[in-house]
Amino acid sequence: MIETLRIENLAIVDRVELDFGPGLNVLTGETGAGKSIVLGALSLLAGARAAADGIREGSETAAVEAVFHTAKLADLEDELVRRGIAIDDHQLVIRRTLSRSGRGRSRMGGELVPVATLAELCSGRLEISSQHDSQSLLRADVHGRLLDARAGLGDLRAEVGRRHAGVRALDAELESLRAAARERIQRVDFLRFQVEEIDAAGLDPEALEALRVERGRLAHAGRLGEEGAAALALLAGEFGDGDSGGATERIGEAARRLRALHKLDPELAALGERLDSVLLEARDVALELERVVSGIEADPARLAAADERLHAVETLQRKYGASVEEVLAFRDRAAAELEGLEGADARIAALEAERRTLVDELAGCADRLGAGRKKASRALAREVQASLRDLDMPEARFAVNLDAAEASPGMPCGPTGREAPEFRFSANPGEALRPLRRIASGGELSRAFLGIKRAVREADAGMVLVFDEVDAGVGGRAAERVGRTLAELAQNHQVLCITHLPQVAAFADTHFRVTKSVRAGRTAVEIAEVRGAERVEEIARMAGGEKVGEATRRHARHLLGPRATA
Repeated sequence: MIETLRIENLAIVDRVELDFGPGLNVLTGETGAGKSIVLGALSLLAGARAAADGIREGSETAAVEAVFHTAKLADLEDELVRRGIAIDDHQLVIRRTLSRSGRGRSRMGGELVPVATLAELCSGRLEISSQHDSQSLLRADVHGRLLDARAGLGDLRAEVGRRHAGVRALDAELESLRAAARERIQRVDFLRFQVEEIDAAGLDPEALEALRVERGRLAHAGRLGEEGAAALALLAGEFGDGDSGGATERIGEAARRLRALHKLDPELAALGERLDSVLLEARDVALELERVVSGIEADPARLAAADERLHAVETLQRKYGASVEEVLAFRDRAAAELEGLEGADARIAALEAERRTLVDELAGCADRLGAGRKKASRALAREVQASLRDLDMPEARFAVNLDAAEASPGMPCGPTGREAPEFRFSANPGEALRPLRRIASGGELSRAFLGIKRAVREADAGMVLVFDEVDAGVGGRAAERVGRTLAELAQNHQVLCITHLPQVAAFADTHFRVTKSVRAGRTAVEIAEVRGAERVEEIARMAGGEKVGEATRRHARHLLGPRATA
């Protein structure tokens, strides 16, 4: 609901502030007093187009601001959070400024937003019905939502929407797979070549490291044999040379001499034992060195084979990774992609089967929704026609048209079902039922709107409904019925109504009087809440004209009943 509305420098308004209450709020006043300015201000907050000539003469800017209480609008609060718009204690501040330069601004919760955002977030929450416009009920897409909500078909409607979206998602994936078929074939061939090329190399990091060592030994066989033999001669002596013993022989002789001195100096004996250990290690090294040297031989064929093998590995590394491990990781990724691509045909077949199942389920849901709509449309038509009779339109007819909704090829229905519900109306006998948007009379449109809202009030609860002279062209008992209908709507909505009829104003929970005066050569508008005796006077003025007598006051108190002293 709207808690507070502030208007600054709009039309002939200098500054006014209204504190609306829950239930039915009415604005009354003489013709031309400025009541429609409030309607215009609310329209601006709902995203209506603004004109610079709407700014008060002598001012460069105008502003409209409202504080909305959102505690009962959890869906709106969630949407505001998603958009990063702040709300404090379930209060949302919307402000819109106009400038003669045309650079107006819109803010929600202090955040700058496009005007289109106001229209988007206020749609279905702030509904304005005037002599010339009804924001949502002129749109056929709203009719189906209202019909389904009133009939308790909301969950089924949502299910149709989800299944329809599911089929569309499958269609998009299928189209993508089919469109990429040629490219997929080329990609499969390329990936298969890469995987087979890497597999053919038989890469093994440990074996390749051993191959590199062997290749180095083969490439330097001559030097290894020459230098290894020389080192062996130094250790063990050269074969057949009796004059020159090797290092092992000399170490052994030194150890024997030290052991012979053990009785003279025990410390020298210990050194001899240490030399014995060195001698054993030297002999072991000599034996191992002899084995290695004896095994070294030049093998050009084996060297060429090792070079070829290592060259092939280096070629793979240049193409697929800096190391053998990276090449193998690339191979695994390529194989995984290849497996996915090779399974594309199977995926297409699976998706097609899934689509057939989902389409059948969608058709079933749409059939059940359609059956519910047929029943609900007849009940709604009867209830709206009864409301229209109460609103002094005894000959009016109302129907819900269930034309087939447009469906995409291959789909059993549209996203909201097989039907496109649309409200049709005829005010007079002999006139064909026509869409609401083609109703020429503003008064008829307003009362049709009121009758429809009365019938669907519980299905669309929580809105702020604004009516501008919905009582135009009615009087007497019909006017009282209009007031009573507005009061009934106010049990489920906050209702704001501009009226000239005392029978309507008497039902208000909160009553504002709009007056216009001239001060210092400038026209000014004042809007004040009236209660008690002031309200009696205003109702009496509306009932009796400029001259208010005791008779009209008694009539006003009669209309107000217990509210006369409130």
